[in-house]
Amino acid sequence: MKIKTAEFIVSNSEVDKCPKDQIPEYAFIGRSNVGKSSLINMITNHKNLAKTSGRPGKTQLINHFLINKEWFLVDLPGYGYAKVSKTAKRKFQKFITNYFEKRRQLVSAFILVDIRHEPQKIDLEFMEYLGVSEIPFSIIFTKADKLKPKAIERNVEDYCKKMLETWEEVPNYLVTSSSKAIGRDEVLQFISDTNTEIESLR
Repeated sequence: MKIKTAEFIVSNSEVDKCPKDQIPEYAFIGRSNVGKSSLINMITNHKNLAKTSGRPGKTQLINHFLINKEWFLVDLPGYGYAKVSKTAKRKFQKFITNYFEKRRQLVSAFILVDIRHEPQKIDLEFMEYLGVSEIPFSIIFTKADKLKPKAIERNVEDYCKKMLETWEEVPNYLVTSSSKAIGRDEVLQFISDTNTEIESLR
């Protein structure tokens, strides 16, 4: 898939105010500072489509970007950020779950995980929540440029083993690096294939 156009459409904290268009939607979410904004910019080939920040919890709204006028890329707030109040955290968590439970246009979620770290409880719990809610998702390992190929292989293998403690099979996963544009084609190919599949079922 070639990205011809990527445009910001709307930011809000209420699912009811999300775009009404009946087109496929792909949501990107992960812990704070996992490199979500950088990944979105890399995938869309736009330097500043999603705002990047060294400060965790920068994204605090549901952000919709229309790609090629064919599908929405949705940038969701990170979960588990430390720098916001408990009240704000509860509110954010509520609208994140509202989004996943009410948004009919959602085709798949991408859960971003820093490849350098061992499996984090909050990520595993969030994936379990999606599994129980029957929401399709893929894991995107980020920051692959920070490790050597053997370490990447080992860490992914360890992560898969951990997943198999509670899952019957390992969910689809992709390895990426925003700074080296690793995994860009694979992510876009997955979205393209899924969109084609949806079209064929209509």
